[in-house]
Amino acid sequence: MALAPLGIGTKAASFDILGRLLAFFLKAGSLTFGSGLVTVPFLEKGLVQQTGWVNGREFLIAVAVGMISPGPVVITATFVGYLVAGFWGSLVSTVGIFLPSFLLILIIAPILVRHRDNSNVQGFVKGAYAAAIGTILGACVLLSKIAIGDWLTALIGLGSLAVLFRYKVSNPLLMAATAVLGLIAFPLPQPSWVFVK
Repeated sequence: MALAPLGIGTKAASFDILGRLLAFFLKAGSLTFGSGLVTVPFLEKGLVQQTGWVNGREFLIAVAVGMISPGPVVITATFVGYLVAGFWGSLVSTVGIFLPSFLLILIIAPILVRHRDNSNVQGFVKGAYAAAIGTILGACVLLSKIAIGDWLTALIGLGSLAVLFRYKVSNPLLMAATAVLGLIAFPLPQPSWVFVK
C-alpha cells in the first residue's frame, strides 16, 4: 500500500460507512462558504473529535495533501474518504463535498445575479465574506496548533509570514523553499512528532 510508509491504512467500505461519509460531506459542503480553508475547522471537529474516523495526525496530512494537490483545498475530503473507506469512500466524499456548490451555482446564483442591486442581497454577501475571513483565520490557528511542534517549525512559520508580507513571494515558491529548508534542517531538532520517520 502506497500510504504504508506514512503509517496510514484504509478501512473496508460498507454501505453504512459510505452513507455516513456522504451525509457528512454533503453537510460540510452545504454549510461552508468561501475558501477551502473555511472547511478545515468544521472538518477537524467532525472527522477527528466527533466521529474519530481519522486522528489529528492523519487529518493534518489530509489537509496537506489537499493544499499541495492541484485543485481546491477541499480535495482533503477525497483523501479522508480514502483513509476511511478506500476508493468508494473517496468517491462519495468527493461527490458530497462538491455537490452543494454545483447545485448552488446552478440554482441560486442566477437568482442572486438578478437581485444583485438589492440591498438585502448585498448585505448578505458582505456578511458572508466577513464570516469567511474569520473562519480562514480560525483555520490558520487550528492548523498551526497541530503543525508547529518545535522551534524549527515555529521559526519557519514566522519567517514565511515575514517574507510573504515584506516581499510578496508566490506561495508555490515559498512552499518549495521552506520544504528544502525543512529537509536540510530536520536533523538538528529531530522532533518525535514528525509524521514520516
